[in-house]
Amino acid sequence: MTVDPGAHAAGPVRLRTALGSLPAYTPGRPATLRDGLVAYKISSNENPFPPLPSVLDVVRDAAAGLNRYPDMAVTALTEALAARLGVPAARISTGPGSVGVLDQLVRATCDDGDEVVFAWRSFEAYPILTTLAGAVPVMVPLAPGARHDLDAMADAVTERTRLVLVCTPNNPTGTSVGAAELDAFLDRVPPHVLVVIDEAYLEFVDAPDAPDALAVHAARPNVVVLRTFSKAYGLAGLRVGYAVAHEPVAEALRKAALPFGVGSLAQVAAVASLDAFDELDVRVKEIVAERERVVAALREQGWDIPDQQANFVWFDLGEDTAAFAQACDAEGLTVRPYLTDGVRATIAEPEANDRLVEVAGRFLASR
Repeated sequence: MTVDPGAHAAGPVRLRTALGSLPAYTPGRPATLRDGLVAYKISSNENPFPPLPSVLDVVRDAAAGLNRYPDMAVTALTEALAARLGVPAARISTGPGSVGVLDQLVRATCDDGDEVVFAWRSFEAYPILTTLAGAVPVMVPLAPGARHDLDAMADAVTERTRLVLVCTPNNPTGTSVGAAELDAFLDRVPPHVLVVIDEAYLEFVDAPDAPDALAVHAARPNVVVLRTFSKAYGLAGLRVGYAVAHEPVAEALRKAALPFGVGSLAQVAAVASLDAFDELDVRVKEIVAERERVVAALREQGWDIPDQQANFVWFDLGEDTAAFAQACDAEGLTVRPYLTDGVRATIAEPEANDRLVEVAGRFLASR
């Protein structure tokens, strides 16, 4: 066969047209070093505590087997989750972080032109995963108080809607939905539309009206609960999350999963973390106490901070977003700005939290 040498210069490689409108995921930047200051990265909602010694021990032991593929069925973790959550193992599907499982959900439910409804602003991976699947993101503005407008989200459901995402607590605004309003919302969603309750920050919630998502799932075949080991469990670097879904959906998720997507170290670390949850819960309570301390101090300064239920604080800054992020950066704090919407700052070490309060106070006084 003769190849025309000029064919290689005929034009660029053809890529999907959807990439042209795809928003880029923006990770939290590393902390900027400043002379005389300890720099803190508070832009990625990472747990400030290192893994527990017992978790590190099992990871070290498992590292000797890195020449082998991980258990593709994630058997031990699936069984441990089923026992802890009180659900059949057949209802659990795992993936590389909750965002990996969400990608499986979108690809398992959506054909080209189908719709995915979610609040905005919310987790920035939502429109990315939706667009990559060929589906259409339907972004419903948040209600006053940076909360989900569940009535408006129900109104946005059409015959093309296949998936609805409810992020509670919401990333990046930190607000949660109440049990009664969630039930009322679900009553309005057609039973063939899958509703995902994304609970990446569940362990930090102390709101008395927070929904029991597993009970909601048990009562409604179209509800999926999405969770992660990245935040409260402190395993962000290992990438492991899971969904609790009724059997037909869970089976579809496993079909859509990336083969060997959950690494062997992630699997053993997650099981060990479940076993050590009482120790981890002490750390979670410390983070929640710090969150409440920071929020109280900010409100005393005059900031209008919404009810915060995750491991971060949301500043509704509008056009001042970039200026506030720069003020933090000048003091060795790297926060997460969102265009002209606001800034998210992770609850971190007490020293970082104190500095955040100081910077915020000076900034507010200068406005």
